[in-house]
Amino acid sequence: MMSFNGKALRIVDSEIDILARELEVDPAAFRAVIAVEAAGSGFDNAGRPKALFERHCFHRHLLGKPELLERAVAAGLAYKSWGTKPYPKGSDAVYDEIRRAVEIDETAALLSTSWGLGQIMGSNYKLAGCTTVREMVEQACESEVNQLRHMGSFLRSTNLLKPLRFKDWAAFAKGYNGPAYATHSYDVKLANAYARFTEPVLQAKKEG
Repeated sequence: MMSFNGKALRIVDSEIDILARELEVDPAAFRAVIAVEAAGSGFDNAGRPKALFERHCFHRHLLGKPELLERAVAAGLAYKSWGTKPYPKGSDAVYDEIRRAVEIDETAALLSTSWGLGQIMGSNYKLAGCTTVREMVEQACESEVNQLRHMGSFLRSTNLLKPLRFKDWAAFAKGYNGPAYATHSYDVKLANAYARFTEPVLQAKKEG
């Protein structure tokens, strides 16, 4: 079973700037997404990638395996519709669910979890530039740079770089977070985060 503990190398500002320039995106816009998705950090206090296990996704990935699906449902780890029950509180509780799901079906569990700075779903591992979901998770365990590259590959693969470049927060939010983004004010959170990152720069220019 995976330990989910790798080198857990933290990213530095210059690395964010480099990748943002590679993608022709304002670094502040990149930082805004990271702030909203993972509160600015890709690892929890135990050095594991920040993660969120989605029980409705686990249910979907087990549909062709009735015996395993029955086990998952009985364990409270799978159901058909999102929001049937609240998420567990705290990273330890989240990883407890992930580990129990892995014991049922590792691949389905990893596919059903979002990972790292960009909270990219494991099911999007190909869009994130990986050959398997396990490779994606192992890379996420190693460094935040890997996590950010997964996010960059995902944005490129899904044509979401354009709205991010133009700070079209509603269009970006819809593509990245789904059509119900406004319910959680996702676009507003992104705009506010971007303003926080650009305000010190604008203030410095005024003072200069």
